[in-house]
Amino acid sequence: MRVDFAPSEQSSVGIEWELALVDLASGELTPAAPRLIEACQGGEDAPIRKEYLQEMVEIVSGVHARVGDAVADIAASLAIARREASALGVGLVGAGTHPFSRASAQPRFSGERYDVVAERNAWWGRQMAICGTHVHVGVDHRDKALPITSALARFYPYLLAVTCSSPYWEGEDTGYASQRTMLFQQLPTNGLPWPMSDWAEFEEYAEDLARSGMITVPGEIRWDVRPSPRFGTVENRTGDSVPSLAELGCVAALTQCLAEHASRSLAADATYESLPPWLVRENKWRAARYGMDAEVITPRRQRPVPLREGLAQWLERLEPVARDLGCEAELRFAAELAERGASYERQRTTGDPRAALELLLAETGRQSPFAR
Repeated sequence: MRVDFAPSEQSSVGIEWELALVDLASGELTPAAPRLIEACQGGEDAPIRKEYLQEMVEIVSGVHARVGDAVADIAASLAIARREASALGVGLVGAGTHPFSRASAQPRFSGERYDVVAERNAWWGRQMAICGTHVHVGVDHRDKALPITSALARFYPYLLAVTCSSPYWEGEDTGYASQRTMLFQQLPTNGLPWPMSDWAEFEEYAEDLARSGMITVPGEIRWDVRPSPRFGTVENRTGDSVPSLAELGCVAALTQCLAEHASRSLAADATYESLPPWLVRENKWRAARYGMDAEVITPRRQRPVPLREGLAQWLERLEPVARDLGCEAELRFAAELAERGASYERQRTTGDPRAALELLLAETGRQSPFAR
């Protein structure tokens, strides 16, 4: 299968932010997306769009050189969505999962693509009441797309930890910092990217999936980090949805800086730091389970490194890149999250799923979760 990759400006950035819709009277998820999208004049190519389930919407930025501009773009659309949602008695929540609503009770949208997802995935498909944050980073040459994909997957624990926001599931504390991660990986073609040496191998992989009936188009390859040939990007899909704009900017800046670091490494000596796939998989599980308290396996595998320690080292290492890209403040916020608590930690501090929802409603759309 031929898969054309449309190169784009290196390290340009775009953000897709999925938000749950909550009935403000009961606190339960509510299938308000059709009404909200119509009220916002949203649609398939508009900034405010539908997703698989009717209890969520996706807000999409344009393409920007700077993370701050992408976040400002999102914030402008959020203001519209919040105004119209309020008129409907609906609140917006940025989190990987709703703390207590039952997932299988949520109706989905109809359509050929969604019908196939529902039929193929059966019970697991009915558990997809989950929201994520997706960050696209531009890649200026097709041959860099797969190496940058692998490089970002190697940094999975850092990219996930700053967004972990789904400790509760249907009223129970799961013990995981990101329950969403564990659910999302159950679907076929989801999960970690397969290591591949060149674009021809990716095309052969896509052909195998199409021939076996697993996909009809390459966009149905839903890896946690994947090339997005249509947009000429690598897309980081590891993160939970997050409540605040500062957290949104943080994961976008970390993604942008790590992708640019990999691009520069490839240009300098045609290499990038990597881990065997079985260790990348272990790091993914550790971050989903323990969040900021995980211990991370690194290419220098003498001993696991506390995630907070490894994150601090990489934030320092990426400072020159962030300075060049104009996202220093957004990147630095990762250190504040490590010190003061990512969303899953803040939710658990409330001690109760309903109190956690109230916190999420208050934090969603706020500039910083630590501003009062």
